[in-house]
Amino acid sequence: HGEMSKMLTSDQLDDDKKKQECLKQIKASEDEIKSLERLASDLQTVIDEVKMALDGVNVEIRALEKEIRELDKSVADATKVRKEESLGYTNLMASDSAAKELINFAKNRMNQFYNPQLHKHAKKEELSRQQRIFDNHADLLQESDDPNRREGSNGVIAMMDLLIAELDKEMQVAKTDEANAKEIYERMLKDAQEKRATDLALLGERHSAKAALEGNLQAHGDGHASLEKQLLTGNEHSAALHADCDWLLQNYDARKEARANEKDALSKAKAVLSGADYEQ
Repeated sequence: HGEMSKMLTSDQLDDDKKKQECLKQIKASEDEIKSLERLASDLQTVIDEVKMALDGVNVEIRALEKEIRELDKSVADATKVRKEESLGYTNLMASDSAAKELINFAKNRMNQFYNPQLHKHAKKEELSRQQRIFDNHADLLQESDDPNRREGSNGVIAMMDLLIAELDKEMQVAKTDEANAKEIYERMLKDAQEKRATDLALLGERHSAKAALEGNLQAHGDGHASLEKQLLTGNEHSAALHADCDWLLQNYDARKEARANEKDALSKAKAVLSGADYEQ
């Protein structure tokens, strides 16, 4: 009977010890899991914030790239217009200069016949060139070469002077317009170059920020994956603890009570036996 009682006491002590150890390990496991879950949740919040920041940077990059493309197109369009305007100006000046040259030559020829004192002798090479022009338009002066029309020559010459004045005015306006257009274009080009340089600098900064955010996102992602692995291991460890401890924890009171009852029964049996011996 004594040995049985000792064994029951030893078994209860083992249960007591294992219960305390189980409770301690289960609490530690639960605390660790909660800590890991909190860290994973906090890190996920950081990851979401980095993703939002990265989205914002990508929007800024696309906007800057669009601005640069539009700026380049506007410069290309303005350059095309400027070239067309410059060509138009060059052609107008050449045309008006040729017209003036022709009118002046015609006027000089008329003066040769009707106002000799106003006649100007052209250089040989000029005469040759002007003569060719005049010969091509000789029909315009056919009547003016007629001495019988001397009285009308002054009116024709006055008309030529008016035409020359109109041509001079047109050329002066064209010259002013060309100078203004050139100045506006050059100023626009300078502003566009400065704007492009600023946008490119900002674009470089945004790309650097993007690279840094992507690096952070990768690092945080790796950290989160590591926490997920630790959580998996922690949950597996917790499951193993419960598999080992739950039966004891659930049956601890019943086992303790059963042992106590058994010890009590042993004690009573021993007392009965002792009494029987005494009576004998």
